[in-house]
Amino acid sequence: MARPESEFPTDLELEILKVLWAESPLPVREVRARLEADANRPLTHSSVITVLNIMHRKGYLERTKEGKSFLFAPRVDKQQVSQGFVGDLLTRLFDGSPSAMVLNLLEGSDVDADELAELRKLIARKAARNAKEQQ
Repeated sequence: MARPESEFPTDLELEILKVLWAESPLPVREVRARLEADANRPLTHSSVITVLNIMHRKGYLERTKEGKSFLFAPRVDKQQVSQGFVGDLLTRLFDGSPSAMVLNLLEGSDVDADELAELRKLIARKAARNAKEQQ
């Protein structure tokens, strides 16, 4: 029995999206070469074609015919994908609480003074935007 399709890109699909977000459209051979160079992940040409076609079917990629080959480009942007992952994590693990998620992140990693200052700016900007929207 085949496993059900994930609502989010798999690890390999995400690696491919990262390649294509950096530069696209690309033919299969270029996607494969960049996966091998960037992720140090050796893959056969047929494996890459198969995954690219699955991603096209799922709506993650568009493909256009150029000569005898196809060029692939993302149909989803990085922010859209990352918000989906983060939203799912927020709901499933932190019961929808952004503060619990941020607290876990801050306590579980080394955050230097510059990063904390940047986070304060982002929080202040979000608070100002929310206050403006409530007026």
